[in-house]
Amino acid sequence: MGSTTIRAFIFPGQGSQSVGMGRGLAENSPAARAVFEEVDDALGQKLSKLMWEGPEADLTLTANAQPAIMAVAIAALRVLETEGGIILADKAAFVAGHSLGEYTALAAAGSLGIAQTARLLRLRGEAMQAAVPFGEGAMAALLGLGFEAVQAIAAEAAAQGEPGEVCAAANDNAPGQVVVSGHTNAVARAMALARTRGARHSVLLPVSAPFHCALMQPAADAMAAALADIDLRAPFVPLVANVTAMPVTDPDTIRRLLVEQVTGTVRWRESVLAMAEAGVTHFVELGGKVLGPMVRRITPDATMLSAADMAGVEALARDL
Repeated sequence: MGSTTIRAFIFPGQGSQSVGMGRGLAENSPAARAVFEEVDDALGQKLSKLMWEGPEADLTLTANAQPAIMAVAIAALRVLETEGGIILADKAAFVAGHSLGEYTALAAAGSLGIAQTARLLRLRGEAMQAAVPFGEGAMAALLGLGFEAVQAIAAEAAAQGEPGEVCAAANDNAPGQVVVSGHTNAVARAMALARTRGARHSVLLPVSAPFHCALMQPAADAMAAALADIDLRAPFVPLVANVTAMPVTDPDTIRRLLVEQVTGTVRWRESVLAMAEAGVTHFVELGGKVLGPMVRRITPDATMLSAADMAGVEALARDL
Protein backbone atom coordinates (compact mmCIF):
# COMPACT_ATOMS: atom_id res chain seq x y z
CA MET A 1 0.00 0.00 0.00
CA GLY A 2 1.26 3.45 -0.79
CA SER A 3 1.87 6.25 1.66
CA THR A 4 -1.35 7.95 0.56
CA THR A 5 -3.49 5.29 2.26
CA ILE A 6 -5.53 6.88 5.05
CA ARG A 7 -6.57 4.46 7.79
CA ALA A 8 -8.71 4.39 10.88
CA PHE A 9 -8.16 1.82 13.62
CA ILE A 10 -11.45 0.75 15.19
CA PHE A 11 -12.24 -1.33 18.27
CA PRO A 12 -15.29 -3.54 19.00
CA GLY A 13 -17.80 -3.37 21.82
CA GLN A 14 -19.65 -5.92 23.89
CA GLY A 15 -20.77 -9.06 22.11
CA SER A 16 -17.38 -9.83 20.56
CA GLN A 17 -16.28 -11.94 23.56
CA SER A 18 -15.88 -15.74 23.37
CA VAL A 19 -14.14 -18.42 25.41
CA GLY A 20 -10.57 -18.82 24.16
CA MET A 21 -10.24 -15.16 23.13
CA GLY A 22 -6.65 -13.97 23.11
CA ARG A 23 -5.14 -17.31 24.09
CA GLY A 24 -3.18 -17.78 20.88
CA LEU A 25 -1.80 -14.25 21.13
CA ALA A 26 -0.55 -14.92 24.66
CA GLU A 27 0.95 -18.29 23.74
CA ASN A 28 2.86 -16.88 20.79
CA SER A 29 3.89 -13.38 21.91
CA PRO A 30 5.56 -12.17 25.12
CA ALA A 31 4.25 -8.66 24.35
CA ALA A 32 0.66 -9.94 24.22
CA ARG A 33 1.19 -12.04 27.34
CA ALA A 34 2.38 -8.94 29.19
CA VAL A 35 -0.91 -7.15 28.36
CA PHE A 36 -3.01 -9.94 29.84
CA GLU A 37 -0.80 -10.07 32.94
CA GLU A 38 -1.11 -6.30 33.41
CA VAL A 39 -4.91 -6.53 33.16
CA ASP A 40 -5.00 -9.44 35.62
CA ASP A 41 -2.85 -7.48 38.08
CA ALA A 42 -4.93 -4.30 37.68
CA LEU A 43 -8.16 -6.16 38.44
CA GLY A 44 -6.76 -8.46 41.11
CA GLN A 45 -8.36 -11.34 39.18
CA LYS A 46 -7.20 -14.00 36.75
CA LEU A 47 -9.41 -12.57 34.00
CA SER A 48 -7.14 -14.24 31.43
CA LYS A 49 -8.01 -17.70 32.85
CA LEU A 50 -11.71 -16.87 32.55
CA MET A 51 -11.17 -15.65 28.99
CA TRP A 52 -9.35 -18.80 27.93
CA GLU A 53 -11.23 -21.46 29.89
CA GLY A 54 -14.67 -19.98 30.66
CA PRO A 55 -17.30 -20.59 31.80
CA GLU A 56 -18.93 -18.55 29.07
CA ALA A 57 -21.71 -17.32 31.38
CA ASP A 58 -19.13 -15.63 33.62
CA LEU A 59 -17.17 -14.19 30.69
CA THR A 60 -20.39 -12.69 29.29
CA LEU A 61 -21.03 -10.72 32.49
CA THR A 62 -20.63 -7.06 31.59
CA ALA A 63 -17.99 -6.43 34.26
CA ASN A 64 -15.79 -9.21 32.80
CA ALA A 65 -16.57 -8.86 29.10
CA GLN A 66 -15.65 -5.17 28.90
CA PRO A 67 -12.03 -5.42 30.16
CA ALA A 68 -11.59 -8.76 28.35
CA ILE A 69 -12.49 -7.31 24.95
CA MET A 70 -10.14 -4.38 25.56
CA ALA A 71 -7.30 -6.71 26.57
CA VAL A 72 -7.48 -8.76 23.37
CA ALA A 73 -7.47 -5.66 21.16
CA ILE A 74 -4.50 -4.09 22.94
CA ALA A 75 -2.65 -7.43 22.92
CA ALA A 76 -3.17 -7.62 19.15
CA LEU A 77 -1.85 -4.06 18.84
CA ARG A 78 1.25 -4.89 20.90
CA VAL A 79 1.98 -7.86 18.62
CA LEU A 80 1.65 -5.58 15.60
CA GLU A 81 4.06 -3.12 17.21
CA THR A 82 6.71 -5.51 18.50
CA GLU A 83 6.70 -8.17 15.80
CA GLY A 84 5.30 -6.30 12.82
CA GLY A 85 7.08 -3.00 13.41
CA ILE A 86 3.73 -1.22 12.99
CA ILE A 87 3.37 2.05 14.92
CA LEU A 88 -0.24 3.18 15.29
CA ALA A 89 0.66 6.87 15.19
CA ASP A 90 2.31 6.33 11.78
CA LYS A 91 -0.48 4.20 10.31
CA ALA A 92 -3.72 5.73 11.63
CA ALA A 93 -5.40 9.05 10.94
CA PHE A 94 -8.18 8.32 13.47
CA VAL A 95 -9.18 5.85 16.15
CA ALA A 96 -12.75 5.00 17.14
CA GLY A 97 -14.49 2.36 19.20
CA HIS A 98 -18.03 1.07 19.59
CA SER A 99 -19.26 1.82 23.12
CA LEU A 100 -16.64 0.22 25.44
CA GLY A 101 -14.36 0.15 22.38
CA GLU A 102 -13.95 3.89 22.82
CA TYR A 103 -11.88 3.17 25.94
CA THR A 104 -9.81 0.65 23.98
CA ALA A 105 -9.25 3.25 21.27
CA LEU A 106 -7.99 5.73 23.86
CA ALA A 107 -5.63 3.13 25.31
CA ALA A 108 -4.36 2.33 21.81
CA ALA A 109 -3.74 6.04 21.15
CA GLY A 110 -1.79 6.61 24.36
CA SER A 111 -4.50 8.55 26.18
CA LEU A 112 -4.99 5.92 28.92
CA GLY A 113 -2.73 3.24 30.37
CA ILE A 114 -3.71 -0.43 30.12
CA ALA A 115 -4.20 -0.88 33.88
CA GLN A 116 -6.19 2.36 34.05
CA THR A 117 -8.41 1.26 31.19
CA ALA A 118 -9.03 -2.17 32.70
CA ARG A 119 -10.09 -0.67 36.03
CA LEU A 120 -12.33 1.92 34.35
CA LEU A 121 -14.04 -0.76 32.28
CA ARG A 122 -14.54 -3.00 35.31
CA LEU A 123 -16.17 -0.06 37.11
CA ARG A 124 -18.19 0.84 34.02
CA GLY A 125 -19.44 -2.72 33.62
CA GLU A 126 -20.41 -3.01 37.29
CA ALA A 127 -22.11 0.40 37.31
CA MET A 128 -24.07 -0.30 34.13
CA GLN A 129 -25.21 -3.66 35.49
CA ALA A 130 -26.25 -2.13 38.83
CA ALA A 131 -28.11 0.84 37.31
CA VAL A 132 -31.26 -1.15 36.45
CA PRO A 133 -32.59 -4.26 38.26
CA PHE A 134 -32.26 -7.38 36.12
CA GLY A 135 -35.33 -7.88 33.92
CA GLU A 136 -36.56 -4.29 34.12
CA GLY A 137 -34.64 -3.17 31.04
CA ALA A 138 -34.07 -4.53 27.54
CA MET A 139 -32.52 -3.78 24.17
CA ALA A 140 -33.76 -4.77 20.72
CA ALA A 141 -32.39 -4.45 17.20
CA LEU A 142 -34.89 -3.04 14.70
CA LEU A 143 -33.75 -4.03 11.22
CA GLY A 144 -34.76 -2.40 7.96
CA LEU A 145 -35.64 1.07 9.28
CA GLY A 146 -33.66 4.32 9.23
CA PHE A 147 -32.43 6.06 12.36
CA GLU A 148 -35.01 8.86 12.30
CA ALA A 149 -37.85 6.35 11.91
CA VAL A 150 -36.59 4.38 14.91
CA GLN A 151 -36.22 7.56 16.97
CA ALA A 152 -39.89 8.33 16.30
CA ILE A 153 -40.93 4.76 17.16
CA ALA A 154 -38.96 4.86 20.42
CA ALA A 155 -40.56 8.16 21.45
CA GLU A 156 -44.02 6.80 20.66
CA ALA A 157 -43.37 3.57 22.56
CA ALA A 158 -42.24 5.51 25.63
CA ALA A 159 -45.23 7.86 25.49
CA GLN A 160 -47.67 4.94 25.38
CA GLY A 161 -46.44 3.59 28.72
CA GLU A 162 -46.55 4.66 32.33
CA PRO A 163 -45.18 8.16 33.11
CA GLY A 164 -41.40 8.05 33.15
CA GLU A 165 -41.04 4.96 30.98
CA VAL A 166 -37.94 5.15 28.80
CA CYS A 167 -37.32 3.97 25.26
CA ALA A 168 -34.57 5.47 23.11
CA ALA A 169 -32.56 4.82 19.96
CA ALA A 170 -29.34 3.59 21.58
CA ASN A 171 -27.09 2.42 18.73
CA ASP A 172 -27.16 3.71 15.15
CA ASN A 173 -24.98 0.89 13.88
CA ALA A 174 -25.44 0.86 10.12
CA PRO A 175 -28.10 1.66 7.51
CA GLY A 176 -31.20 -0.29 8.56
CA GLN A 177 -29.63 -1.53 11.81
CA VAL A 178 -30.70 0.53 14.82
CA VAL A 179 -30.94 -0.66 18.43
CA VAL A 180 -33.47 0.62 20.96
CA SER A 181 -33.00 0.51 24.73
CA GLY A 182 -35.18 1.18 27.75
CA HIS A 183 -37.79 -0.33 30.04
CA THR A 184 -38.71 -3.89 29.01
CA ASN A 185 -42.36 -3.09 28.27
CA ALA A 186 -41.48 0.02 26.27
CA VAL A 187 -38.96 -1.91 24.17
CA ALA A 188 -41.62 -4.58 23.50
CA ARG A 189 -43.99 -1.84 22.30
CA ALA A 190 -41.25 -0.44 20.05
CA MET A 191 -40.73 -3.87 18.49
CA ALA A 192 -44.46 -4.15 17.80
CA LEU A 193 -44.61 -0.65 16.34
CA ALA A 194 -41.59 -1.34 14.16
CA ARG A 195 -43.33 -4.32 12.60
CA THR A 196 -46.26 -2.09 11.61
CA ARG A 197 -43.85 0.51 10.14
CA GLY A 198 -42.12 -1.84 7.75
CA ALA A 199 -39.24 -3.23 9.83
CA ARG A 200 -37.76 -6.33 8.24
CA HIS A 201 -37.13 -7.91 11.62
CA SER A 202 -36.98 -7.01 15.29
CA VAL A 203 -35.04 -9.07 17.81
CA LEU A 204 -34.38 -8.81 21.53
CA LEU A 205 -30.64 -8.68 22.27
CA PRO A 206 -29.08 -11.03 24.85
CA VAL A 207 -27.85 -8.23 27.12
CA SER A 208 -28.13 -7.89 30.88
CA ALA A 209 -29.04 -4.18 31.02
CA PRO A 210 -30.50 -1.39 28.84
CA PHE A 211 -27.32 0.39 27.75
CA HIS A 212 -27.10 3.87 26.18
CA CYS A 213 -30.37 5.31 27.43
CA ALA A 214 -31.48 7.55 30.31
CA LEU A 215 -31.82 4.54 32.65
CA MET A 216 -28.01 4.41 32.73
CA GLN A 217 -27.75 7.79 34.53
CA PRO A 218 -26.48 6.19 37.79
CA ALA A 219 -23.67 4.56 35.77
CA ALA A 220 -22.91 7.89 34.08
CA ASP A 221 -22.61 9.51 37.52
CA ALA A 222 -20.23 6.75 38.64
CA MET A 223 -18.07 7.22 35.53
CA ALA A 224 -18.02 11.00 36.01
CA ALA A 225 -16.61 10.50 39.50
CA ALA A 226 -14.05 7.92 38.33
CA LEU A 227 -12.91 9.89 35.29
CA ALA A 228 -12.51 13.10 37.30
CA ASP A 229 -9.47 11.59 39.03
CA ILE A 230 -7.90 9.95 35.97
CA ASP A 231 -4.78 11.27 34.25
CA LEU A 232 -6.21 11.35 30.74
CA ARG A 233 -3.68 12.50 28.13
CA ALA A 234 -4.35 13.86 24.65
CA PRO A 235 -4.39 10.89 22.21
CA PHE A 236 -1.70 10.99 19.57
CA VAL A 237 -4.40 10.16 16.99
CA PRO A 238 -7.80 11.95 17.08
CA LEU A 239 -10.68 9.94 18.55
CA VAL A 240 -13.96 10.03 16.63
CA ALA A 241 -16.38 10.11 19.55
CA ASN A 242 -19.52 7.98 19.78
CA VAL A 243 -21.84 10.75 20.93
CA THR A 244 -20.75 13.47 18.49
CA ALA A 245 -19.39 11.47 15.52
CA MET A 246 -16.63 14.09 15.40
CA PRO A 247 -12.87 13.95 16.05
CA VAL A 248 -11.59 15.10 19.43
CA THR A 249 -8.18 15.31 21.12
CA ASP A 250 -8.76 17.61 24.10
CA PRO A 251 -8.60 15.52 27.33
CA ASP A 252 -11.30 17.48 29.17
CA THR A 253 -13.67 17.15 26.23
CA ILE A 254 -12.94 13.41 25.95
CA ARG A 255 -13.63 13.03 29.68
CA ARG A 256 -17.03 14.72 29.29
CA LEU A 257 -17.94 12.70 26.20
CA LEU A 258 -17.09 9.41 27.93
CA VAL A 259 -19.63 10.31 30.62
CA GLU A 260 -22.26 11.37 28.07
CA GLN A 261 -21.65 8.15 26.14
CA VAL A 262 -23.10 6.01 28.98
CA THR A 263 -26.62 7.41 28.42
CA GLY A 264 -26.15 8.73 24.87
CA THR A 265 -26.62 7.23 21.42
CA VAL A 266 -23.67 5.41 19.87
CA ARG A 267 -23.57 7.21 16.52
CA TRP A 268 -21.49 4.55 14.78
CA ARG A 269 -22.93 4.97 11.28
CA GLU A 270 -22.24 8.71 11.35
CA SER A 271 -18.78 8.14 12.84
CA VAL A 272 -17.75 5.85 10.00
CA LEU A 273 -19.19 8.27 7.44
CA ALA A 274 -17.28 11.15 9.07
CA MET A 275 -14.02 9.21 8.82
CA ALA A 276 -14.72 8.28 5.21
CA GLU A 277 -15.51 11.91 4.38
CA ALA A 278 -12.18 12.88 6.00
CA GLY A 279 -10.42 10.62 3.50
CA VAL A 280 -10.24 7.26 5.31
CA THR A 281 -10.22 4.44 2.77
CA HIS A 282 -9.03 1.58 5.01
CA PHE A 283 -10.56 0.51 8.33
CA VAL A 284 -8.59 -1.82 10.63
CA GLU A 285 -10.54 -3.61 13.38
CA LEU A 286 -8.41 -4.98 16.21
CA GLY A 287 -9.75 -7.51 18.70
CA GLY A 288 -12.83 -8.72 16.85
CA LYS A 289 -14.68 -9.06 13.58
CA VAL A 290 -18.02 -7.50 14.49
CA LEU A 291 -17.52 -3.95 13.20
CA GLY A 292 -16.40 -5.04 9.74
CA PRO A 293 -19.88 -5.97 8.46
CA MET A 294 -21.23 -2.63 9.72
CA VAL A 295 -18.44 -0.68 8.02
CA ARG A 296 -19.04 -2.53 4.75
CA ARG A 297 -22.71 -1.56 4.86
CA ILE A 298 -21.91 2.07 5.65
CA THR A 299 -19.04 2.55 3.19
CA PRO A 300 -19.08 -0.31 0.65
CA ASP A 301 -16.04 1.06 -1.19
CA ALA A 302 -13.76 1.07 1.85
CA THR A 303 -11.22 -1.68 2.50
CA MET A 304 -11.91 -3.53 5.77
CA LEU A 305 -9.22 -5.48 7.63
CA SER A 306 -9.78 -7.34 10.91
CA ALA A 307 -7.45 -9.14 13.32
CA ALA A 308 -8.32 -10.88 16.57
CA ASP A 309 -5.89 -13.82 16.64
CA MET A 310 -2.23 -14.51 15.84
CA ALA A 311 -2.84 -15.50 12.20
CA GLY A 312 -4.97 -12.42 11.68
CA VAL A 313 -2.39 -10.11 13.22
CA GLU A 314 0.40 -11.61 11.11
CA ALA A 315 -1.67 -11.17 7.95
CA LEU A 316 -2.50 -7.60 8.98
CA ALA A 317 1.17 -6.79 9.53
CA ARG A 318 1.90 -7.87 5.95
CA ASP A 319 -0.99 -5.75 4.63
CA LEU A 320 0.13 -2.67 6.53
